[in-house]
Amino acid sequence: MRNVTVSVPDGVYRQARIKAAEQGRSLSALVAEFLSSLSAAEDEFDRLLLQQDEVLGEIVNFRASDRLDRDRLHDRALR
Repeated sequence: MRNVTVSVPDGVYRQARIKAAEQGRSLSALVAEFLSSLSAAEDEFDRLLLQQDEVLGEIVNFRASDRLDRDRLHDRALR
């Protein structure tokens, strides 16, 4: 584990200490969780990009001309 020194305005420090105390946690734990959440958000974004690529890769032979015309679309819906 690494130690990190961060400079923040006095008001921000005070509010963060209060928030940590309300949660029964240390300020260090609060900051560590926040930094971890940044990494997790990037990981989730990357996962979703890969999923999008997979879905788009499965779409083959799509043409706008393959669409049903209005009459056939409504006829099919009634069946």
